[in-house]
Amino acid sequence: MTFKTADLSDAHEGRVQVVHPGLVNFGGRTRFHGEIVTIRARGDYSRVRELVRSAGNGKVLVVDNDASMQVAVLGDLLAAAGQENGWQGVVVNGCIRDSADIGGMEIGVRALASVPARGSSTDPGAVNVELTFLGAVFRPGEYLYSDEDGILVSAQALL
Repeated sequence: MTFKTADLSDAHEGRVQVVHPGLVNFGGRTRFHGEIVTIRARGDYSRVRELVRSAGNGKVLVVDNDASMQVAVLGDLLAAAGQENGWQGVVVNGCIRDSADIGGMEIGVRALASVPARGSSTDPGAVNVELTFLGAVFRPGEYLYSDEDGILVSAQALL
């Protein structure tokens, strides 16, 4: 289903959160939406790897890496796994890598930047926890809508 975040924002004013600008589109799919699954990463990509290798069922993975510009928690292999397993997109409060390859994949990927350094696998963080960044709260089971204009979060499905 085609949607525009601007139209959704107007139609549901006061009932959606508008994520502050700053996340860049890296994936080949610039428009995506789905139920939110969250990860607090802390520089560690192991939970991201675990989840993108599982069935996504049309969901969106939201990863908080504390806006770190030092290491990436998503690269081409993990993005490809997410695409293959039915994830609609991955939103990273931090960095990705392999951005040129990810740009050719049919998955939505938004992040602050790209950096070549890979994260670790020493502190797996936490799954399905409430995250707050860029002026929005991301709760597991709520819904995310992303397009060229930005990102919205809603407690209820809008489509």
